Parts: sequence; structure tokens; C-alpha cells
Amino acid sequence: MELAAHIERVFREESGRIVASLIRFSGSFDLAEEALQDALARAIAAWPISGVPDNPGAWLTAAARRKLIDELRREKTRREKAPEIAYLAEAITQEEEMPDDRLSLIFTCCHPALNQEAQIALTLRTLGGLTTTEIARSFLMPEPAIAQRLVRAKKKIRDARIPYEVPGLDRLPERLEAVRTVIYLIFNEGYSATFGDGLIRGDLCAEAIRLGRVLCELMPGELENSGLLALMLLQDSRRAARTGPKGELITLEHQSRSLWNRDQILEARGLLNGEASGRYGIEARIALAHASAATPADTDWQRIAGLYNELARMIPSPVIELNRAVAIAMADGFETGLALIDALSGLDEYHLYHAARADLLRRLKRDSEAAAAYRRALELVTNPVEREYLAARLNSVEGRMLGQ
Repeated sequence: MELAAHIERVFREESGRIVASLIRFSGSFDLAEEALQDALARAIAAWPISGVPDNPGAWLTAAARRKLIDELRREKTRREKAPEIAYLAEAITQEEEMPDDRLSLIFTCCHPALNQEAQIALTLRTLGGLTTTEIARSFLMPEPAIAQRLVRAKKKIRDARIPYEVPGLDRLPERLEAVRTVIYLIFNEGYSATFGDGLIRGDLCAEAIRLGRVLCELMPGELENSGLLALMLLQDSRRAARTGPKGELITLEHQSRSLWNRDQILEARGLLNGEASGRYGIEARIALAHASAATPADTDWQRIAGLYNELARMIPSPVIELNRAVAIAMADGFETGLALIDALSGLDEYHLYHAARADLLRRLKRDSEAAAAYRRALELVTNPVEREYLAARLNSVEGRMLGQ
């Protein structure tokens, strides 16, 4: 069981890099994913006998490439596949032109011929290695709808022969917003994993930060790229403090701030270098306000609420409105924030909506209502670490109701 978990962890950590190289080699999303799944099956069969290789990523890559080459040879014998094979051959000849497989993959997925939601879903699936279930959770959408979106996006790339490349500087802006969104969603899945035993997937966080750095190097004058990188660094700076000795969740107000990574905070502060005004710049300023407080009591909630007001005017989003309501609750009173949360719509399937509402009700000592909200959050949460935290909160308010 321990070996199986290790294989799964290695696969998760390596899948984005491997599938990017396989797509570059073959030009086909489906063939690359099939080859990678075949390599995983081979690893599950072989490693318990031969042992885990010194470089498991290289082993998986070699196995997947062998499978892919076999499949391509078979495809070449099928006359009806000639147009697709011509595209594959063209993609293979471009191999030496690719400066970064994973960045090339993101820009390919974010081609303007695809709508933005398809761009994001496809990149999360291929580069982030997220399952359809995990992507559906990110979009707050049903799984079948996401599955259909992925199939259509792959077909569009294949039929339109969209090149696998980082486009020239003159074509970057038309894809940049989607690319930033994808990188941040990959980071978010790492920061709060949908499934698995842990709260955090450090491999996804690190990969998103790496891609953010590459994006900043590619377009050094783009302030919103800097804002995105700063935001990810600030959130990642709290990683060591977010879980306890047993892996339990520790909320921001109870974290040991001595564990926060000060080098990342300083780097982020330098990246912001003033009043960044884009979406990610504003979110980074919110995160920096938290990072600048020596204690929870020192947190400048009025400033944070003001920044959320600015963000909400820029981007209509119920999730942003939820975060804004929580900030206002901390700045202007729990009743005020709760009224704003109760006025929101479209978040009934989002566990953090019910968790935030439950927390304010708990603080107001409206325990029976808090308990009901915690129960609803528990029905929706998928991460076991978050579930354990919410269950403990529920037990606490139920104990208070019983006078314990």
C-alpha cells in the first residue's frame, strides 16, 4: 500500500513535465495521455518486483515514449489517419524549436481559437495532471460538462493544426490572460488539493511558481505577470505553517508566523514595487497585508476590505464577493459580513461558502445555525484534511450547545 502511494505521488509530480514532452513529440493530446497512463500501469506492475528506479521520472518518460512510438507506427498504416499523421510529423520536426515544453503546452492550450474555459480546463488536465473531477470542482461545474469540453478542445487543436509553440511577442497578448489564469488555477489546486491525503500538493505549487517566473522572464515589462508571481510567492510563503505535526489544517489566525518564509515575502514585495492595479496585483497586495501583520490582531482589515472592494468592482465573481464579505466582517462586524454572505447566490455547492458562513455564526454564538452550516460544508468538502477541520468545528459548536 505504501509503495502504491509512492508510485501515485511520483506520477502526480512528474505527469505534467512528461505529458508536455510527449505532446511535443506526437502532437496529439490523446495519444500522449494514453501513453502516460500505460507507463503508469507498467510501473505499478514492475516496481514492486524490481524496486523504484533511481530516476522514476526518466523511467516513466522512457516507457511512455516507447508506447507512443509503437502507437504512431500503427497509426501510419491507417490511410484514413493520414491528415493526423501529417500533423504529427510536422510537430516532431519542431522539437528543437521549443524553449520550454510546459510553457509551450500552456500557450498551445490557450490558443484564441478555443474559448477561455476550454483553454483552462485542457491545461489543467494535461499540464497539471488534474482529473476531470478536480477540474469540475475548480469550475464549480458538473463533471460531464467538463469532460465534453475537454474532448471538444482536443479535437479543435487537432483539426485546426494549432502549432505547439510559445508564440512571438506580437501574439502573446491575445493569450496572456488565459495563461495567467491557468497558472494560478494550477497553483490553487496545489495550495488546497481537491483529493489526496494532504492539504497541499507542493509539486503543483512549485510548478506554477516556476511557470510564473518563466512568464516574467518572457515579458519583463508586464506588471500583471509580476503581480501573479508575487501572489503565488506570498501564499506559498505560509506553506510550512498551514498544517500541524499530524497534517491537520491550521487557519491563518492560528498559524505560527515565525514559520512563514520571509525570503518569499521579501521577493514578492519587490515584485509589487508600488500599487499594482491588475487583478493579481490587487490580490497580491491583499496577501501582502496579511504577511505584513506581526500578529493576527495587527492585521489591517480595513485596508484588506478596501482592496476587496476594488477587486469586486473589477471582476464580478461570487467567490470574490464571499472573500470581500469575510474581510468586511473582520473590519466592520460579524453581523455586517454575515448579511453580505447571506445575500450571495450561486455558491450553494461551494463548501467554503458554507464554512465561512458557519464561522461567522460560530463567532456570533448562533450555534444551532452554525452547526447546520458546518454540516452542509461537510457534505461538499472533498479534501480529508479540510473535512477533519470542519468536523472538529462542528463538534465544538455542538458541545457548546450541550453546555460542555
